[in-house]
Amino acid sequence: MAKTSLESGQVAPDFCLPDQEGNITCLENLKGKWIVLYFYPKDNTPGCTLEAKNFSSLKKDFEAENAVILGVSKDSEESHRKFIEKKELKIKLLSDEKKEVHEKYDVLHPKHFKGKEVIRVVRTTFLINPEGKILKVWDNVKVAGHVEEVLSELKTLKEK
Repeated sequence: MAKTSLESGQVAPDFCLPDQEGNITCLENLKGKWIVLYFYPKDNTPGCTLEAKNFSSLKKDFEAENAVILGVSKDSEESHRKFIEKKELKIKLLSDEKKEVHEKYDVLHPKHFKGKEVIRVVRTTFLINPEGKILKVWDNVKVAGHVEEVLSELKTLKEK
């Protein structure tokens, strides 16, 4: 599967998106914090639920490192709200129904599915430093162990 064209060292593309409560979150307003920005395919699917639950369970550990976790999908604000309530999630989910931020971060790629080529979201995580630079990219994320790996990498980068 294709990878994002964004790389470590690049400035993270700015964005403003609504969260599950309709509040607008802008990357620019989060300067001074580490950002874990992860793109996932769909609310309430097994892999996406596990990833969101894993980030939720380690949210306090990320906050202790001055990091904010932001999940992004094409789902609506209402879908996010229901997903959070149903699965008891503790993280902020952003709605990108127009896929503009997905395109900025280059996480939409063709995949062959049932004999047809379809555009799918490639599960991707970006670790953005307090100055707004991408320091680490995980492409084609496998959910098992991923959140722990992101937290470990965050701690390592902060020590440098």
